[in-house]
Amino acid sequence: MALAIYNTMTRAKEPFEPLVSGKVGLYVCGVTVYDLSHIGHARVYVAFDAVYRFLRQQGYEVTYVRNFTDVDDKIIARATERGEDPLALSARFIEEYHRDMDALGCLRPTLEPKVSTHMPQIIAMIERIIERGHAYVVEGDVYFSIDSYPSYGKLSRCQLDEMRAGERVQVDERKRNPFDFALWKAAKPGEPTWESPWGPGRPGWHIECSAMSCAHLGETFDIHAGGKDLVFPHHENEIAQSEAASGVDYVRYWMHNGFVNVDAEKMSKSLGNFFTIRDVLELYHPLSVRWFLLSTHYRAPINYTERTIEEAAARVYYLYQTLHDLDVALAEVKSTKDGDVVEPEMVEAISQQATAAMEDDFNTALLVSVLSEPLKLINDLLHTKKGRKRAGRLRTMARIREQIRPIFDVIGVGRGEPARILAEMRQRALRRHGLSEEHVLERVAARVAAREARDWAAADAIRDELLAAGVQLMDAAAGTDWRPVFQLVEEGGGAAESEA
Repeated sequence: MALAIYNTMTRAKEPFEPLVSGKVGLYVCGVTVYDLSHIGHARVYVAFDAVYRFLRQQGYEVTYVRNFTDVDDKIIARATERGEDPLALSARFIEEYHRDMDALGCLRPTLEPKVSTHMPQIIAMIERIIERGHAYVVEGDVYFSIDSYPSYGKLSRCQLDEMRAGERVQVDERKRNPFDFALWKAAKPGEPTWESPWGPGRPGWHIECSAMSCAHLGETFDIHAGGKDLVFPHHENEIAQSEAASGVDYVRYWMHNGFVNVDAEKMSKSLGNFFTIRDVLELYHPLSVRWFLLSTHYRAPINYTERTIEEAAARVYYLYQTLHDLDVALAEVKSTKDGDVVEPEMVEAISQQATAAMEDDFNTALLVSVLSEPLKLINDLLHTKKGRKRAGRLRTMARIREQIRPIFDVIGVGRGEPARILAEMRQRALRRHGLSEEHVLERVAARVAAREARDWAAADAIRDELLAAGVQLMDAAAGTDWRPVFQLVEEGGGAAESEA
């Protein structure tokens, strides 16, 4: 099977054929940097980080461009509120954005252009659009004329007649059509401005992405991606102005990810169900968040609830506990080349299944499910030794480790020292339950003392007390250890416990 991508333009999966063999130009609309990024932003950039990782894994030379909108009405308004220079404010939030993306394990793009440093390209594109008869100037503003572009609406399937009948727009008598949109905005007091052939001002929102993407990827490039909320008007307007400027097709494949809902409602500030990435990472490990975001196909909506994020955390803890136990077992032997592989057909099919999942429109949900059987087999081999030769068990586990490594490279989960990751996850679990490690260790010590005194009732009471608080104790010859219990809230309001 070859890579197929669902193209929003055609509403169908299409075989991927890059413009230049072996190379891919990928543009993802970036953030408007006026505040901390939220979990909806994380959905976009983790999803397309996996796309970027897979394309590179398949041998493509990928030029990944993700912009920063650092000139915008929202930035200006926020800077005015705070008495801060707009560009200084946006620069600060670019740093915060990088901090969040780095924490989530997102690879840095090839290029991260900013609007403020691309004014010559923006102005040049607007000039070409005017020259070709697709835009007009009114008192220092420049508007794109959608009536001049007959294909307008081809991405979103919006019909202008229906738009006129069914939508209210702010009336501007200077526009030839109420739906014409700004390419350039004349200067206003207190706003950052740049000189242009039409007077001082700043660019409109849509032209920015057109100019930056074409500047770095060419007038036609392979993949343009972003959230579904950008299909109209942003991406529709990008297509119109880009093709009006160049006279050629703008993008070959359009990809759009689904929304993040919170308890089945679309996340928004107005509903008060808004979570910043920083908020979520206080309570959940970044790898748990990545798993949560990639466990649903990128085009489908994803529901952020206590249950869904706890499920992701439980699965990641199980993964790293398995890897930890596996590393301990393999460290005890010099070679894993002897013996026959257990269930060889399943083991050798892992790589093929993983590639097939991603070739089917980057199906990360299917990809993470490929890990289920291999991880189960590792645990069976680690803990059920009867009837299986040691050499065969070790060779099988080592081979599985090799086979699942490429999956980890794509999803960005599975790397890192397991003991460290597990410790970090335990700390966040304690934070969620309002506990400290010091308190847990004190109670463990008290239980050890009770057991030594053969006060079994007291020992059991401490065990039950910690279990109710979200901590499971595990007794072994080397002593007592603990791990988190993940609270999985049932749909009916009850709770189920998952001991990772």
